[in-house]
Amino acid sequence: MDWGFVHKTWEKWALLNIGSTDKPLKAALLINYEPSGPSRLLSTIAEQEGIKVNPIELSQFIDFIKHNKLQTESFIIGPNQYMVTSIHENWFSARCLNTSKPAGEGAIVMQTAAFLLLALYDGSIGVASCAVMAVDQFAWQLGRRNL
Repeated sequence: MDWGFVHKTWEKWALLNIGSTDKPLKAALLINYEPSGPSRLLSTIAEQEGIKVNPIELSQFIDFIKHNKLQTESFIIGPNQYMVTSIHENWFSARCLNTSKPAGEGAIVMQTAAFLLLALYDGSIGVASCAVMAVDQFAWQLGRRNL
């Protein structure tokens, strides 16, 4: 694993895409995740920006992914509960069920060869499109190195 490349790529990408209201994402989390690897390998947080996820939340989120019950269960990140609204080949989107924001909140989860990227955004469909593009850009960069 080329951790130097991953960290450098994350830093550049996060600077451009996460944070203030003029950026597509409010937070993102990069989790090392290899479902075909040995079960003794634990998924850990490789990078995070704009959010602090505790080990219990991470474990529950990974279980949600591993059990592949995207259409029947919801997941929790921070104070929010999310329901999957759209499933694609290597990613899915979800909407927050308990938001107080008028335009809503959402999440994009994309899987690469070695990682899960969880990105959170505020807003509706237009913002969601920008969020997907930002997440896809980072995944593409990792994909160039088969990560």
